[in-house]
Amino acid sequence: MTATLPAALDAELSALLGPEGWRTDEAARRAHGQDDSRRRAMPDAVAIPADSGQVAAIVRACRAHHVAVVARGAGTGTAAGAVPFAGGVVVSFARMDRILDIRPDDRCAVVQPGVLNGDLQQALQPLGLFWAPDPSSADRCTIGGNLACNAGGPRAVKYGTTRDNVLGLVAVTGTGDVIRCGGPWTKDATGYDLTHLVVGSEGTLALIVEATLRLLPRPKAQAGLRVFYRDTASAAAAVSRLMRQPQVPAMLEFMDRSAISLLRRNGTDVPDAGAMLLVEADGDEDTLPIALQALADAAEGDGMLDLDVAMDGAARDRLWAARRALSPALRSIAPGKINEDVVVPVSRIPDLVAAVEALSAKHALPIVAFGHAGNGNLHVNIMYHPDDPAEDARAHAALEGLFAEVIALGGTLSGEHGIGAAKRDWMDRAFDAATLAAMRAVKAALDPDGILNPGKVLPPPRG
Repeated sequence: MTATLPAALDAELSALLGPEGWRTDEAARRAHGQDDSRRRAMPDAVAIPADSGQVAAIVRACRAHHVAVVARGAGTGTAAGAVPFAGGVVVSFARMDRILDIRPDDRCAVVQPGVLNGDLQQALQPLGLFWAPDPSSADRCTIGGNLACNAGGPRAVKYGTTRDNVLGLVAVTGTGDVIRCGGPWTKDATGYDLTHLVVGSEGTLALIVEATLRLLPRPKAQAGLRVFYRDTASAAAAVSRLMRQPQVPAMLEFMDRSAISLLRRNGTDVPDAGAMLLVEADGDEDTLPIALQALADAAEGDGMLDLDVAMDGAARDRLWAARRALSPALRSIAPGKINEDVVVPVSRIPDLVAAVEALSAKHALPIVAFGHAGNGNLHVNIMYHPDDPAEDARAHAALEGLFAEVIALGGTLSGEHGIGAAKRDWMDRAFDAATLAAMRAVKAALDPDGILNPGKVLPPPRG
């Protein structure tokens, strides 16, 4: 037992979970005290429940002792949403990792939160189905984590984010009560939509213990385009044209001049350009050429420099190689990276990129922008040396400037990474007081003692 964990709680949860499910040793606590945000804090204990009944019992026991509860998947989040800054008990869903049911006729799957996104996709492949969310960490992130932060990925432009692809949930509230919302249907006008309220709440309203996911038919064929433009404004105008025509792209990715220059310096075969779009179409063998031609026609226009077409798998892999090469290339700039997934209206992408370039010059730091153009969701990467106090200060000043610019452009702080602790203190600038009060009222209703992931998402009320 740790020095701060009540002895009665330790005894109760040790008896409930046994040595495999209740860990208070330093190694386990340390392993569950950080995520990909690289921020860390030590929990007082780690609970690894085997079923939803144990999750409910954990929450009830922690509530009785006023101990914080932080849900955790694989720890791939970047907003410090799973870091236990208040100590308490981290609830790991590593043992609740079963695909409970796949129902092809109902186009849904029922899963526990510890299932890996990649494992679910593999299980669905022989059935010709897929689950739409495809974050970059898909091979190692959990469905529970996807649900917590409303994960997206490149396919979100056509198929939506996690919230658009969840039909129902079973979850444990901050009182230890089990709620059931939604189900294996796609239309529902019955009561409040608690399903979509809990998705994206980052474990602050309830702990999800089961999810019914909407499945889609796997496209039979895909093809892609790689398009280069003179400048960001030309690329953004093309994004608007692409999104206005009837053929919705399956993916629509953007890279700014800094990203292209970085790839060129690292040996990737791309021409010098002001911006690049990667566009993908999907469908069947008969309709795909028509869809691809429609996208190519929309991509053409003033400022376009070059357009490459890739029809087969090998060619598509070469086309997307530049996108996959970006993250490794970023490491060649500096060891530290602040990666923020801000969103602006598509028409304001040129303004955001111009603001990023100005912030880069002002703070004398490399800043690289790329991401999901069809949703206006750009990943802005501020590169710096964390062990240099001056650079560290400039990087965080650039981050503050970025958030201010995004809000001024009518955008939002996060498209798919969530708020966690990293962006929490900007929430009262992104929302007015009445809206935040409504959010706090929802939090109080589902978690009256404030034990679920305290200090995340909602900023403390101003005095």
